[in-house]
Amino acid sequence: MAKRVAGICYIKVDGEQLEVEGSVECPLSDLQREPVMGLAGPAGYKETAIAPYVKLSAIFTPEFPISKLRENTDMTITAELANGKVYTLSGAYLQGETPVKGDEGKVELDFAGKKGDWQ
Repeated sequence: MAKRVAGICYIKVDGEQLEVEGSVECPLSDLQREPVMGLAGPAGYKETAIAPYVKLSAIFTPEFPISKLRENTDMTITAELANGKVYTLSGAYLQGETPVKGDEGKVELDFAGKKGDWQ
C-alpha cells in the first residue's frame, strides 16, 4: 500500500489558518554538523545551532492577517505536513523582507522563533 508523503499542507498562525500556495519548509534538526579536517583527513565534526524557522508561500487573500504578522513577535506557527508530521514554532516572528507578489496573488513568509518541535 502506498503512503502519502507529500501534498496538501496546513499552516496556522496563532490558530488562524493561512491559505498555502506551496513551498513549506521547516528544519529537520536544530543542529548543523560540519567536518573538522586535519592533515590526515576528517578528525571529527563541529556542531552549530540552527535557528528554528518556517518558510512558505501563502496566497494573499483579502482576509490575510497583515497586522497580526507585522506587529506580533511571539506567535505560534503550526505546520501540518501531508505525511502527518507537525512542526510547531513558538516565540515566532517574521524575519527579513516579506515580498507580496501582487501579479501572482501570493506572499513569501519567513518565520523565525525561539523553539521548534516536531511531533
